[in-house]
Amino acid sequence: MDLVVTPTAGHSGVLRCGDAVFPCALGRGGVAADKREGDGATPAGDFPLRRVLYRADKIKKPETALAVAAIDRDDGWCDEPGDPFYNRQVRLPYGGHCENLWRADDLYDVIVVPGHNDDPVVKGAGSAIFLHIAKPDLAATEGCVALRLADLLAALRHAKPGDRLRIAAGS
Repeated sequence: MDLVVTPTAGHSGVLRCGDAVFPCALGRGGVAADKREGDGATPAGDFPLRRVLYRADKIKKPETALAVAAIDRDDGWCDEPGDPFYNRQVRLPYGGHCENLWRADDLYDVIVVPGHNDDPVVKGAGSAIFLHIAKPDLAATEGCVALRLADLLAALRHAKPGDRLRIAAGS
């Protein structure tokens, strides 16, 4: 079942999953059709749901038909456009600039990896765009789509291989 994101105002939106509608946070830069690294925008588009990553030390394995893998302290995501592993998961320590997936907060306790800028990877077109857990106040993200944990887990229970994350252009 596709996950459909519609921006509402500013960095806010709604995610529809079948009949369920969940509030979500979007990038501080709104939604952009031409996503660029560091612009803070959520990319508009239609992206396959690739896999789910989660913190097994904090939560149980999410119920979903998507591929699921636990992350550990050494997992990162390269966000350096000139690096050969740009927009790919890497092991830490890593020589290039990357984001640590093992965060001190709860935001990456569950991460859905959509197929944004991965087939092929275009240098500078945005990296580490995830569907993840929102801050309690649904504050803006750096470009991801974020949901409350219960809502994210509910959406994942319906997700299956072949489903897509569809993000509408900003209003």
